[in-house]
Amino acid sequence: MPDLILVIETIPAYHHNTDLPGPFGNRVTELKRDISATLLVFYGLGTILGAGIYVLTGVVAEKAGLFTPLAFVLAALVASPTAFAYAELSTRFPRSAGEAVYVDEAFGLKVVTGSIGLMVAFVGIVSAATIARGFLGYFNVFIELPAPLVIAAVVLGLGALAAYGILQSVVFATIITLIEIVGLLIVVGTGIDDIDSGIVKQTLTLPAANLASWTGVFAGAFLAFYAFIGFEDIVNVAEETRNTNKALPIAILGSLGIAAILYFLVTMVAVASMPMELLAGHEAPMALMIEQNSQLSPLVLVLISMLAVINGALIQMIMAARVVFGMASLQVVPNYFNHVDPRTRTPLRATILVVTIVLTLAVSFDIETLAGLTSTLTLVIFAAINLALLVLKHRGEPTTGPVYPVMVPIAGLLTSLTLLASSLFL
Repeated sequence: MPDLILVIETIPAYHHNTDLPGPFGNRVTELKRDISATLLVFYGLGTILGAGIYVLTGVVAEKAGLFTPLAFVLAALVASPTAFAYAELSTRFPRSAGEAVYVDEAFGLKVVTGSIGLMVAFVGIVSAATIARGFLGYFNVFIELPAPLVIAAVVLGLGALAAYGILQSVVFATIITLIEIVGLLIVVGTGIDDIDSGIVKQTLTLPAANLASWTGVFAGAFLAFYAFIGFEDIVNVAEETRNTNKALPIAILGSLGIAAILYFLVTMVAVASMPMELLAGHEAPMALMIEQNSQLSPLVLVLISMLAVINGALIQMIMAARVVFGMASLQVVPNYFNHVDPRTRTPLRATILVVTIVLTLAVSFDIETLAGLTSTLTLVIFAAINLALLVLKHRGEPTTGPVYPVMVPIAGLLTSLTLLASSLFL
């Protein structure tokens, strides 16, 4: 790592916004700190769970076969270093637009700060728009209405909730997340009696120590990695969280850990109770398991999936609004958005902007191509965050929060760059 250390040594120490009257610029009203550690864990789980596990199980099974649970475990291990990096940085700088703040503190280059912040906001906005369009497919199972009407109702309704109050929004997200977890536990419960113990033993045995045996596992893990993305959104509600030094690391690492356990249980039951020829590549594997393993109607999982979609859209809009709001205090976007409404104690102007863009994209454009960029941009952001933590650690700047070994951001940087290269060239 001598070249990397040499580069880090050339980056001067930097502290942002020293010319402003306070750390948040000329803001009159501050955000309301209403979120507890428990609510924050469920907020994080709400971003991680949902479409990932409800859809990806079949796709990963097509690659990894009986070793699908192992593929999800490996994906969690790959995501872990970056999660630890976020946990440390979030307590060093508990701010909205967390990623933009981190690179701003590390590098002091507005072009880098702006680029990372815009990437994060873009990912959130496009994800919310894509999710809103995805809701239409579930809704049409029950009743068909004009697409613009359904999409507008969903986006504006969730936008109004996000604008009304952070506590109300996070409580709503927590309730929906609990329903999502119940849905996964229903899947596990209905399939557990049909588990083949012989397959379980095969699944818990590592593949042979050769490249051919592990190729499918690695391919499945690459796909499963995206089912764990979402823990990073937690940092963008830091200014609305109580006791940030404890709550943020608990929520980031706790939500990732709980998701990993749930994913392992669900995929273990899936591969041990279902014929692989049915499971592999299936677009709705959870509904298939309910249909095959119980007398319950698959519509139960359709309803839960609809709620998961709504939850995902809400959380992405909350996150994107906080990024725009935080970037305004960094003077990267107009200061007009560095404003907290005194009645709702939420970033109302930033929320209105985000909701408007989400609605425009969701109603007017085919966003499949844009949505394909979100994973690549997320890996770029992850690489930048890990590099920023390396720079800050090298300077030895004090922090009152947790401090993890330097190998954490190194591992996070290497895994992010490796996955990024794979997504671009494979």
